[in-house]
Amino acid sequence: MTTPATPSDSYFRKGFGLGAQVKADLAADYSGHVVDLLRERDYTLEAGGLTVRLAREFGFCYGVDRAVEYAYQSRKKFPDRRTFLLGEIIHNPHVNANMRRMGIEILSPLDGVHDGEPRFDLSVVGAEDVVILPAFGVTVADFEALRAHGCVMVDTTCGSVLNVWKRVEAYARDGFTALIHGKYYHEETRATASQVLKYPGGRYLVVRDMAEAEAVCAYVEASGRGDVSAEQRSDLLARFATAVSPGFDPDVDLRSIGVANQTTMLARESLAIGEAVGAAMARGYGAEYRAAHHRTFDTICSATQDRQDAVNALLTEPLDVMIVVGGFNSSNTISLAALCAETVPTYHVEDAEAIDPEHRTLHYRVAGVAHVEADAADWLPAGEGVRVGITAGASTPNNKIGATVVRIFATRGITAESIG
Repeated sequence: MTTPATPSDSYFRKGFGLGAQVKADLAADYSGHVVDLLRERDYTLEAGGLTVRLAREFGFCYGVDRAVEYAYQSRKKFPDRRTFLLGEIIHNPHVNANMRRMGIEILSPLDGVHDGEPRFDLSVVGAEDVVILPAFGVTVADFEALRAHGCVMVDTTCGSVLNVWKRVEAYARDGFTALIHGKYYHEETRATASQVLKYPGGRYLVVRDMAEAEAVCAYVEASGRGDVSAEQRSDLLARFATAVSPGFDPDVDLRSIGVANQTTMLARESLAIGEAVGAAMARGYGAEYRAAHHRTFDTICSATQDRQDAVNALLTEPLDVMIVVGGFNSSNTISLAALCAETVPTYHVEDAEAIDPEHRTLHYRVAGVAHVEADAADWLPAGEGVRVGITAGASTPNNKIGATVVRIFATRGITAESIG
């Protein structure tokens, strides 16, 4: 990450030492009695023939806790200054609504990719203002533009994201193209890709999933054999037109590849993509070439991995339904839902309000299908012995998880008092 040239009293990465002063506010906004009760009872609540089991790792991770706390500290430190946030601090609508309630104005990114150019219109920001950088980080161009404004910068970028930045910077420095498993439009991936462009000749390519990675692998293998067709080249450039660095030339830039990932992707898929790229390089160029021109590292954050591992453990138990709670634009929540949907009927709900106990309906995001939402009637099976699993993405507060549990029981006519 670029070292800021701003004065030491204008750039902050470690908060303001006001944790004790904002502790009560954070607890009031995000803690949850029902989640505490679940922990006390071995992550299980039973009432009226219905059992709800909570995965043992869920909800706010350290990076999210830190980002949210620093935002609260910023308002405490600078109560009379205008405060801006570059995009959502995390992908949870309630947390971002709390930011607005506190007087923080959330700036929306400009449309498009904007490689090498700021993604935000910073004309509204003055030198006396405070600007919070979200947990996902921001692009190098946005960082430099803010530094030029001379405003106070509160940087909440997650440490796991910074680790990925170091990895792709090393790739670029050593002449490797960074192949990033992620969503090319996601804030974190845009910020990560921008780190590559700090180096002359730095190149990146973003693949969304194994299907896209396989297209790249086919090109790598064909290139190694020397039989890439003009049509294959045209198809690859068209397919990844918005997901590659400026001037990307697959015939040159896919000869040395280092694999990294957006920290919230499905871990096993990231690992499989890294191996697939290496195998394609070996088939096309030979094992010795692969050893010298292919690198791969697991840069999934530990919290993402822990939540996926906890879900896998929960899925070994008999479950009738799985509920995953989190923002519909939350990448790690989407990954959890996709994982659960392989084993049990799964509903990704944004919050408790998605469940209507009176009509026994539920509004959800369809797991594994991009941007598709649906409504389900009678989603909760009738009868005795019904078991519901529940987990939540790393940006979901405990109170929203608890409220969802209450509505699950309410769908069977069971009151909160009966389970608490």
